[in-house]
Amino acid sequence: MKNKKLEAWSPWILLVLVIALWQFICSAFNVSEFIFPSPARIWNQLVEFRGTIAGHAWRTFWVTMAGFGLAIVVGVLLGFLIGSSRLAYAAVYPLMTAFNALPKAAFVPILVVWFGIGVGPAILTAFLISFFPIMVNIATGLATLEPELEDVLRVLGAKRWDVLVKVGLPRSMPYFYGSLKVAITLAFVGTTVSEMTAANEGIGYLLISAGSAMQMGLAFGGLVVVGAMAMVMYELFSWVERHTTAWAHRGSQAQ
Repeated sequence: MKNKKLEAWSPWILLVLVIALWQFICSAFNVSEFIFPSPARIWNQLVEFRGTIAGHAWRTFWVTMAGFGLAIVVGVLLGFLIGSSRLAYAAVYPLMTAFNALPKAAFVPILVVWFGIGVGPAILTAFLISFFPIMVNIATGLATLEPELEDVLRVLGAKRWDVLVKVGLPRSMPYFYGSLKVAITLAFVGTTVSEMTAANEGIGYLLISAGSAMQMGLAFGGLVVVGAMAMVMYELFSWVERHTTAWAHRGSQAQ
């Protein structure tokens, strides 16, 4: 019981220790605010510019959610296609792996030419950077279905479609939720990178503007806000995972 409480509080304890050490270093060595702002300075900037930051944060949030939602749809469909067919797995998976290796920031100028500066490039960048983990995990969950289990179901009269939908997809849910927790953090990265290049609002734009004005506390504040939004969404998916796929974690919970 004590170990579980310690595990629950350990991230917050570590965060407090890191912030305290950060503040101590900045104060003890008199680090310039223009080089590396202290946590106190970042907090002051967050309070002072809370209205501006909130507006940019909301824009980054809904754009990220739009791209992430698109990534879920495309990732699940492609993952189902690849995982349900050995031929599709052999043909498509290597190409998707090669595509994922391409730096997504390099697509931003191309997307700007196609869609102009604004929401379009940010949504598509968030999508491009986050759909791959979803696709891979769904495909893996389906492709690694035990042949013995499939043979037993076939003997009982189940068709290939029944096996995939009634057994394969539920079995893939832990993989799916794991991919969501990874993909949502990547989606925020994609949106922020795009906003730094091809937007006139959003946290990415705020980072560029604050850096140009030498307001490093504000820039770090923007980074804190992005990290906080990503962490909240990560914890949301973790909560949904625990309440919908508890059967998959029964062994680890017992330890």
